[in-house]
Amino acid sequence: MPRPRRNRGFLIPVLAIAAAAAVLVIAGIAGYVVFRVLPNVPALDAVTDYRPKIPLRIYTADNVLIGEFGEEHRDFVPIKKIPDLMKKSLLAIEDARFYEHGAIDWKRAAGAVGSNLRGGFGSGGASTITMQVARNFFLSREKRLSRKINEIALAYKIEGALSKDEILELYMNQIYLGQRAYGFSSAARIYFNKPLDQLSIAEMAMLAGLPQNPARHNPVANPKRARERQHAVLGRMRTLDYITEEQYQKALAEPLRVNQRGVQEFGTHAEYVAELARQAVYSQFKEDAYTKGIKVYTTILKPEQDAAYASVRRNVLQYDQRHGWRGPEDHMDLPGDAAEREDAIADTLGKRPVSDGLIPAVVLSVSGKSVKVETVDGDNVTLSGAGLRFAQAGLSSGAKESMRLAPGAIIRVAKDAKDNWSVTQVPQVAAAFVAIDADTGAYHALVGGFDYNFQKFNHVTQAWRQPGSGMKPFIYSAAVDKGYSPGTLILDAPLDMPGEDAGKTWSPQNDDNKYDGPITMRRALAESKNVASVRLLRAITVPYAHDFIGRFGFDPAREPQNLTLALGTGAATPLQMAGAYAVFANGGYRVQPYLIARIEDADGKIIQQTKASSEHTDEQRVLDARNAFITDSMLRDVTRYGTGAAATKALGRSDLAGKTGTTSDAMDGWFSGYGGNVVAVAWMGYDEPRSLGGREFGATLALPIWIDYMRVALAKRPPQEERAEPEGVVRENDDWVYAEFAETPALRGIDTDQPVDPNAPPADGTQPAAPPGTPGQPQPQQQQPSNTLF
Repeated sequence: MPRPRRNRGFLIPVLAIAAAAAVLVIAGIAGYVVFRVLPNVPALDAVTDYRPKIPLRIYTADNVLIGEFGEEHRDFVPIKKIPDLMKKSLLAIEDARFYEHGAIDWKRAAGAVGSNLRGGFGSGGASTITMQVARNFFLSREKRLSRKINEIALAYKIEGALSKDEILELYMNQIYLGQRAYGFSSAARIYFNKPLDQLSIAEMAMLAGLPQNPARHNPVANPKRARERQHAVLGRMRTLDYITEEQYQKALAEPLRVNQRGVQEFGTHAEYVAELARQAVYSQFKEDAYTKGIKVYTTILKPEQDAAYASVRRNVLQYDQRHGWRGPEDHMDLPGDAAEREDAIADTLGKRPVSDGLIPAVVLSVSGKSVKVETVDGDNVTLSGAGLRFAQAGLSSGAKESMRLAPGAIIRVAKDAKDNWSVTQVPQVAAAFVAIDADTGAYHALVGGFDYNFQKFNHVTQAWRQPGSGMKPFIYSAAVDKGYSPGTLILDAPLDMPGEDAGKTWSPQNDDNKYDGPITMRRALAESKNVASVRLLRAITVPYAHDFIGRFGFDPAREPQNLTLALGTGAATPLQMAGAYAVFANGGYRVQPYLIARIEDADGKIIQQTKASSEHTDEQRVLDARNAFITDSMLRDVTRYGTGAAATKALGRSDLAGKTGTTSDAMDGWFSGYGGNVVAVAWMGYDEPRSLGGREFGATLALPIWIDYMRVALAKRPPQEERAEPEGVVRENDDWVYAEFAETPALRGIDTDQPVDPNAPPADGTQPAAPPGTPGQPQPQQQQPSNTLF
């Protein structure tokens, strides 16, 4: 049967109408683009003159990152420094034809059109890297046709202004990748604590999978989905021959060690240092400090900072262990349902402050000889034997409810170097440590407290505490200036004097309640004799000593103007103590402690620099060289046979000098000293002052911190030779004295040539205050100092 002939006359008008309609649509779209879109396309300054928000970064003197401040964690890495496989892993999953297309990948776009027709606009996308740059810099992420048209127009404009490498560089430094990380370099540090060029293929693929949905594919929040996305990236890389089959299989099998807290880890614990530097930079640059890529290089030395941090932690924990178990931190109800229990434990422990090595845990069950706990990391740990010894009091049947280890108790556990677990607790006592260069004042190490996560208060610069016997060297130095000699005899015998209240007496006492009769000034300082020190101050007069100690940097307004000055009842910060002892260490010069060596902009240009010289000027001299020499010789004897003798025994050096300090009722424990041109001060006490214990002293509390630090700080510093005697000092009675005061009998003894009258007023005519720690003599409270020395 013959086929019917088509009516070509009918088709021609239909095709013409369709063609005309298509032309009209195209013309309409073109007109819309020309007249509505293109005129409103923003200028490309944001990409052609790219200035990313780079946070403030703080470094040690040896270039170790210790702090980062800013809303966006970001590094800018030039494209040529980004590893090739990092780029390929991203392109494999996001835009494989990036270097071939001109802003739009029409092959992918065609597939996306079909998807959109089936599922509605926005159900399928074919955004190229260039289109994503356009969206990230200029547009919202709303799924509207008008936004897509603007995105395409911008993409072409960007392609016309920048090279492909420049576009990819922008993208890889700007894109948000979760956990406040912007750009792949920052993400590498946040998720893996590695620089970008040290990532494995598996780690690169994990990061490359994040741009599509940083929340959904975040390895911290959603490890399962992140792993699935990573496998998709690796599959694309293998399909495109970016990696070999061997590399592919190895990457699939590689276990990822993701930083589960999603918080950047720094090269050393120097949180208090970083905060001090941040405050100083912010005061100068305000909000620009957090966005302009400023780099701050401090004077802190990583090995010494590590030693200071470890020493404070170790000795505070040892003190805490000596004084017993206080009970669990808190208690929670454990749901009966296993899944609900896991969620509740994770939620509760996740809210506990993190403390290095002190891991939060919940007690799951308790038997006679073992305790099972679940840690914040989800590990189940069974504690027994030695691991429970510290908290044994919480296991007895008669234990108080507040002390008891029972299911639901929130405690801390720790693991030693041999992977043995034990119960521990967060100490309540506070501590501080600071070390500076004796000649320049540059900080070497600073630890403002036991743990910055628990307390931001910086005890080095902000805690005004009684220095106790740590003030005695300055009284003895004043006596040397008055003409007394270390060989001067002082009567070490009970002393009663009128107190502030009528009819009452004040009787200073030696810590050990032992009295040795006439002793030399040198021995009185070495053994920290309280009564002899009060007699010495009475002899030189309080007004003279009060004025004299001001030259060391102490605040006269915070120092008592009575005989308790000899016992250190005033107030000083550990930083002030370090600066004051530096005067003895460097031969009589006052140095300004400083923290910031230099500040650089994002391009490495030096904005500010501190050039401290070890050569001193006459303007810096606050103490006669003879006085510094003589007082130093007495301070060395403190560490040889006096209250600080443990230092010389432990470190085996002859150039150590310093002084212990213990306040009334042992509310503060100090050691301030120096060696090898490093001045260091350690302190321990409670924030709300109370006794540290009847058997605790500066020698048991602070001196061990000082020794542990100095063991590291002085390891490569040879012992300094004995100081050469300066001109103007002579030997008399086998000790040093100023030449002009030699053979002056009146200065050779204090209260040793006549009976002691307990009712006699002080030589300076002042009335001594009541003993520190008694009613009317409150401990000085911690306050913000008027300024902080940098």
